Amino acid sequence: MQTIPAKHLITRSKYPNAWFGTDYNMNIYRGCSHGCIYCDSRSACYQNPDFDTIKVKQDALKILHTDLRRIKKRGVIATGAMSDPYNPAESTLKLTRGALKCIAESGFGVAIATKGTLVTRDIDCLKAVIQHAPVLVKMTITTADDELARKIEPNAPPPSERFIAIKTLSEAGIFCGVLMMPLLPFINDTKANILSIVANAKRAGARFVSPSFGLTLREGNREYFYDQLDRSFSGIKAQYVKHYGNRYVCDSPNAHALWQTFHTSCDKSGLLCHNADITAAYKAPYEPPEQYRLF
Repeated sequence: MQTIPAKHLITRSKYPNAWFGTDYNMNIYRGCSHGCIYCDSRSACYQNPDFDTIKVKQDALKILHTDLRRIKKRGVIATGAMSDPYNPAESTLKLTRGALKCIAESGFGVAIATKGTLVTRDIDCLKAVIQHAPVLVKMTITTADDELARKIEPNAPPPSERFIAIKTLSEAGIFCGVLMMPLLPFINDTKANILSIVANAKRAGARFVSPSFGLTLREGNREYFYDQLDRSFSGIKAQYVKHYGNRYVCDSPNAHALWQTFHTSCDKSGLLCHNADITAAYKAPYEPPEQYRLF
């Protein structure tokens, strides 16, 4: 396992309101082995050309402990933005588990984004955090079809196993749900896919589904994405070039209709689907009563 130097593990969130009210970001690992064909973290601006090789921040837990002690304001720490905290190496290294223990001891909350079913291993750590601060687990699921997932997320656990992980977390009292993003134009941006994900999320006990009807492409990940399209989805690259050129944001041509289908389905299922509502719900037990907030 390669190691890389790091001065800090915790940074302040630039857009807390946009990402579920998180106050800080944490990445113990660099790179990811899931092989998702659309991953924005492959972009050249992040300067990580060997992205598929997982590296570990040197002395990660020691640095994290120091960072947590220096931060005066408690808040929610997000992890999983740039690399999955539950990659295969985590099963033996247990650095994410160690980080959760530090977070629990320091009085911070945590918001995890992952495709890794290994997150269920750390339910005891998440329960320890819940005693004093919010916990949010966001399981990324872009399709309910295991066969399609093998093409667009070849090394990640299949969606069927991710739904089981959600069920396990939910039954343990963890606030969790689905990140339904990205929905790739001309591939999985269909009403049938959306309805299937929402139905499976409901059965698994998810509290929410948060969507994105499209993806982002920029130098680095655009070229990789197009290469993978040529391998697995004949003719689709030409549609991207025609519709989007070199645009960064590539919204689904059917975004409006898909949102209507999605919103109606979530309403019927009782699932939250707006980030503001999701944020309010998972933080609600830790908010002071209204009469105290007034003072």
